[in-house]
Amino acid sequence: MQTRRNFLNNTAKATLAVAVSGSVLNNLAQAEPARNQAAPLSFSQIKLPYSYSELEPNIDALTMEIHYTKHHTAYIKAINEAILTENISETSEEQLLANISKYSAKARNNAGGAWNHNFFWENLVANTTEPSEKVVQLINASFGTIDKFKEEFTAAAMSRFGSGWAWLILDDAGKLQITSTANQDNPLMDVVEQRGIPVLALDVWEHAYYLHYQNKRADYIKNWWNIVNWKKVHERLA
Repeated sequence: MQTRRNFLNNTAKATLAVAVSGSVLNNLAQAEPARNQAAPLSFSQIKLPYSYSELEPNIDALTMEIHYTKHHTAYIKAINEAILTENISETSEEQLLANISKYSAKARNNAGGAWNHNFFWENLVANTTEPSEKVVQLINASFGTIDKFKEEFTAAAMSRFGSGWAWLILDDAGKLQITSTANQDNPLMDVVEQRGIPVLALDVWEHAYYLHYQNKRADYIKNWWNIVNWKKVHERLA
């Protein structure tokens, strides 16, 4: 016959087992949604493919350092904050840009600033080379000659009032077009007049050139052609 002490001991063990198993199951149930829930979108800053000084004298080292470590870093931080506070559920940077009209000015400005600069850094190279035959053919088909393209692109960059960008894009018809955007907008966004796939970009915000060129935007643009990464342009058109 089971003694009272044995009965109590067995009952206590059973109660503890149920409690422990219940706790484990509860913890697993709480953990399951976390495992199934996708991590929120997060922007990151690319590593520069050159040192701050390698683009001199076309872009000076101090401008590059401030532009990269202060301005671009601030855009990255701010858009990641906006993604969390606004519960943005887009799954890629490009998807967010394509639907940017649904979100706040903070999200729009900083998503653009983060994406545009990552794109811009890759546009640059210490020693430019001639554009590939394919790039030349595509540019000639759209603009007549390389020189004519540079003239029109320069005009777009010069005529952008205030802060913004000049772009070479591939439109829906597969033709190259030149456009420009204000502030940190870009051609991937659903808020711009001319949408398309970016191929080449030039930052004409004053912080991109003012330390060295002051108000001489024309000189900055002229010298920028000396550091265009035509290989990257070719890759984007491939």
